Amino acid sequence: MDTSVTGIDHGSDVYVVRSCYHEDGQDLLAFGGEHSVEVYQISPASAKRLASFHIGTRVTALAWSPRTVSPSKSDGWLVEIAAAGIDFGLHLLTKSASSSEYIFPFGGGLSGHHGKVNDMCFCGGHDQDNARYVASVSDDRMLMVWDLQPSLDISSGNPSPGSSDQNSPLNPRPQPTAYVIAFPHPLITVNSHPGSSKEFLVSDCRGSIFLTDWRTDPVLTEQGTWRHSTLVELVEPHALKDSLLGKSFQNMGFAAWRRDNADIVGANYGSRFAIWDMSKLRGGKPIHTGTSFPDGGHIFRWCPTNPDYFAIAAYSLKRGAVLHVHNIGYVNAQPSIINVAPRPHRIRDFDFMALRGQPLLAIAFGRQVVVFSIGDE
Repeated sequence: MDTSVTGIDHGSDVYVVRSCYHEDGQDLLAFGGEHSVEVYQISPASAKRLASFHIGTRVTALAWSPRTVSPSKSDGWLVEIAAAGIDFGLHLLTKSASSSEYIFPFGGGLSGHHGKVNDMCFCGGHDQDNARYVASVSDDRMLMVWDLQPSLDISSGNPSPGSSDQNSPLNPRPQPTAYVIAFPHPLITVNSHPGSSKEFLVSDCRGSIFLTDWRTDPVLTEQGTWRHSTLVELVEPHALKDSLLGKSFQNMGFAAWRRDNADIVGANYGSRFAIWDMSKLRGGKPIHTGTSFPDGGHIFRWCPTNPDYFAIAAYSLKRGAVLHVHNIGYVNAQPSIINVAPRPHRIRDFDFMALRGQPLLAIAFGRQVVVFSIGDE
């Protein structure tokens, strides 16, 4: 049985939900609406608001920084999130136990994206500088990897002082620089993995997923093209065939990397989902496929606390706010169905919480964010 833990009314429509998977912030949840990003600390019985950032535009993507520390872990807690707006601008949002909300805008104008930013993530691995790099993907077909701590301030031409307070508007930090990799089709998702700081997993709208070594310098390759940074290309044959035939599905191409196993990738394309095992490439074809919602699903998420679980949301308004939870051990079995709200509501976004214990889902529909526990059946 599914049990509602808590509900939060944002006051405006919610478009993006992201839980913090980093070890020191697993009880934190962020969501973005028409003009702001809010951060909550979640417990089984309550939701406490920690921060509210007014960025003045609709939020399209969020990513948690590895520097984040929850108040449950330290009195010196820190919230740090990257956010994208519908105007293509990017923002680094910070708040700590000793400082108020601070918004650092970057990536706007000629230096940044020129299409809707669909997803963001920080660099993976356990390097000291994994919070230094954040990746963004867009309808403009670009993967941009931003250096948030550049050694050279492009705006002034001078090295940035190492001792500056980067969260202080009185001593502003230098503008981030971007390493750009171009792809042939609009990009939908970007994932990093805790096991590697070198690769990003990038999915496009056509049916392809690329394991991309973003640290490869194209100048040093034979032709200097994006394909030389691609280590593996995964393909969903039905989605690719539909694309070549001119068919298209809204909100297709959501891909996710399983956190406990860097070889396992899942994705949803229209009415179908697919699972790949990169240790058994089979020409890049999936090892499992199945039907999610006949009239189309969107968003694919793995559960970080029980890695066998993955979930897909219905896209059609006819179904209401409905979610299917699958178990990869029984991938062809009927999924567990979570009916969150009746039509005309629809799930705009959802994420699994990283809190240990019974799996929790944070689901956004309308102005509401509701956290559900998934009971054993």
